[in-house]
Amino acid sequence: MRTWNKLLFGLFALVVFHKEVRSNDKKPTDKPNVIIIITDDQGYGDIAAHGNKIIKTPAMDRLKNQGIAFDNFHAGSTCAPSRSALMTGMEGHRAGVWHTIAGCNLLREKFTAMPQVFQDNGYATALFGKWHLGDAYPYLPENRGFETALYHSAGGIGQTPDFWDNDYFDDVYLRNGKPERFKGYCTDVFFDEAMKYMEEKKDQPFFLYLSTNAPHGPLNVPEEYYNLYKDEEDLLDFQKAYYGMITNIDDNITRLEKKLKELKIADNTILIFTTDNGTQYGWRKIDGKEYGFNANMKGLKSSHYDGGHRVPFFMYWKNGKLKKGKTIDQLVMSYDVLPTLIELCGLEKPKDTEYDGKNVSPLIYGDGKNWASRYAVLDKNKTQHPVKWKLSAVMDNDWRLINGKELYNIREDVGQENDIASAHPEKVKEMRNAYEKWWEHVSKDFSKFEYYKVGVDGIEETALTVHDIHSDKPLAWNQDLIRDPLSGKKPALTNDGFWTIDVQEEGYYTITLSRWPKESGLSFNSEVEALGTTQPWYIARPEGRLMPLKKAMLEIDALRVKQDVDMTSKGTSFRVYLNEGKARLVGKFTDEDKKDISAFYVYISKEK
Repeated sequence: MRTWNKLLFGLFALVVFHKEVRSNDKKPTDKPNVIIIITDDQGYGDIAAHGNKIIKTPAMDRLKNQGIAFDNFHAGSTCAPSRSALMTGMEGHRAGVWHTIAGCNLLREKFTAMPQVFQDNGYATALFGKWHLGDAYPYLPENRGFETALYHSAGGIGQTPDFWDNDYFDDVYLRNGKPERFKGYCTDVFFDEAMKYMEEKKDQPFFLYLSTNAPHGPLNVPEEYYNLYKDEEDLLDFQKAYYGMITNIDDNITRLEKKLKELKIADNTILIFTTDNGTQYGWRKIDGKEYGFNANMKGLKSSHYDGGHRVPFFMYWKNGKLKKGKTIDQLVMSYDVLPTLIELCGLEKPKDTEYDGKNVSPLIYGDGKNWASRYAVLDKNKTQHPVKWKLSAVMDNDWRLINGKELYNIREDVGQENDIASAHPEKVKEMRNAYEKWWEHVSKDFSKFEYYKVGVDGIEETALTVHDIHSDKPLAWNQDLIRDPLSGKKPALTNDGFWTIDVQEEGYYTITLSRWPKESGLSFNSEVEALGTTQPWYIARPEGRLMPLKKAMLEIDALRVKQDVDMTSKGTSFRVYLNEGKARLVGKFTDEDKKDISAFYVYISKEK
């Protein structure tokens, strides 16, 4: 009862505090702006303030030191699952996202995404950069609550659904679904456009999601940023480009902070910096020598050890009277962010919604002594149907249970080197029970895939790519593999996959199967030159591989049709009658060796 009374008192004090902020705020609106800056594949150790003696990140350091830092904050171990949890306040698996490709990265339509919550509460909403939660209706950012959305497609610039030949420089991005070419480096462009948006919306509350694709590979960066690190002996060559990408982001954060001050909205803006998973390139050990820095943690991106998912999370809000330099050590998850922002901003949450995440504002404004410990679970399940216990971590404030077997106390063993499961059987049992409850909670909809809707009024054509095909075989998820499917570790020539579509109106449709995207203008037999010249700061794309294709086959439920492939054409089209409802679409080519290959691109349009 005493704990409950303290909690009630804390919440009452928080409400009084918010009223005081509103009464003293000179801004035309009493609601704070919210800016979330999230970078891609940057780890906890890729920040100077976390002990990295090489990297230059003064803006990130400043946010940590002048705001508050969540030092035990965890995202997913890969990008799309992290983003689904962040955007919904739900476990990523429940939100429909446990993979980064293969149709298992579509944010379930039934969940209200963060921008929609803000929009429903009177905020202007905008995305600049990466989305990665669906590349066609109804999963695009402009379908999920962003009034303004300027983004590249898929999980990174140069991936298969992205505009052809984007390479971080002078690219074509989509503004609310319409292609538009920009001059300059990708990160600079996204920050430039975000600052223009801030100026346009300075007199009303806005939610701005600034989601950089950098420093995700390919490691392309302006040469001057590579040169900042070119003489560092304790970095590998690719790490010099990687660090340059991070410093470029940092410089842009400084520009954004300056703009907020110029617009006189800095004080009433909640500014958050975080990342989506552990470092991808920031640490290596070769012949006993360490290159880069990972804060002594085990694991990189994709790992279920802490190095794969413990990430920075800094929050600055002057009008919020956050305690400068405060560090929060309790376990906090990415799905806690939305319920916390709802509290801090005084928003109404969607009706009949119970979040998996917790409002952690009592940790922000209190000492955390009465904060109840809890268990959280994450895993890496890059498969069509998640496997129980696979690459899993059960966590509380101090303990980690790995794969249901290994036990570590991270307060005493941050590197997770000393497995002490045999000494603590009761703790292992307790944490295994927590996993069982989690699995029961998140696994109910594993068999239910999401469906792209086709034949929608106002949408002339739906484009599908092999990036989103449901298959566990290697697939061409990026444009290097589209150019040459044999250039990866394994041939990216899946032949057993299908797309999930939901036909909104029955009738005749034209469905075109293609080797290349429409905007490329390429025919089946086109010769495709390499893109760019490899430098330490730029990775070129390979030449295109000619694929002699003979037949094209389309299968939708009971419908099955074939045609010869004209190699001088840009695609093979079928005119078919589709019934309303959900279906699985299979599109394949057969090559001269009579091997089947899933189409790389599929275009669907309804006859008017």
